[in-house]
Amino acid sequence: MEINESHIEGRNAVIEAFRSGKTVDRLFILDGCQDGPIQTIKREARKQDTVIKYVAKERLDQMSETGKHQGVIAVCAAYDYSELDDIFKLAEEKGEAPFVFILDNIEDPHNLGAIIRTANLAGAHGVIIPKDRAVGLTSTVARTSAGALNYTPVVKVTNLSKTIEELKKTRNMWFVCADMDGTTMYDLDLTGPMGLVIGNEGSGVGTLVKKNCDFIASIPMKGDIDSLNASVAAGVLAYEIVRQRIKKG
Repeated sequence: MEINESHIEGRNAVIEAFRSGKTVDRLFILDGCQDGPIQTIKREARKQDTVIKYVAKERLDQMSETGKHQGVIAVCAAYDYSELDDIFKLAEEKGEAPFVFILDNIEDPHNLGAIIRTANLAGAHGVIIPKDRAVGLTSTVARTSAGALNYTPVVKVTNLSKTIEELKKTRNMWFVCADMDGTTMYDLDLTGPMGLVIGNEGSGVGTLVKKNCDFIASIPMKGDIDSLNASVAAGVLAYEIVRQRIKKG
């Protein structure tokens, strides 16, 4: 039985969701449950490379709105994901150097939606998110993006660090990440094919991802607290990239 446009619960409903082609971001299964229908669901999940989480009954009960989850709840994407090539095809069609947002484990759907909206307005050609440990394209993300999901490709990848390395080699891209200990963004050359890396709301950009970035940019802070919300930081840095592109152009 469907809970809302991004959650599906119950064995038959989840099996049908997979077989109908729905994109399932995460699958929550009762820990220790190994019967036939659950094995079928797991096979379907592996075909789609869905992240499977094994959880206690209490967790499933908390997530369930019907009380009839039957040991399984699927979290589905409200929008289809794009491919990496879609991002660069869009840049080529516009005759622009690629501009991409890379989000390292953003967990708040409101932040993800706001960042996708900013990416669209700043002229970015796409957004890349990790498959695991991050929010996917839920209905809340779609609403918060204010329609930007209809125009901005969002790609889900298994490993952000490897994706950055690949794009450096194949697309000649440069990457800048946000960090308080970096060089002031006004002192960096952020023109050309650019990937803007924004980290987790609490822990920031991960060590391996940061190591693969070419620049570490800090945003000047004049107040009494030391950090900005992830979506606000993304906006500030994105528009510095926009400013430099306009100035160079």
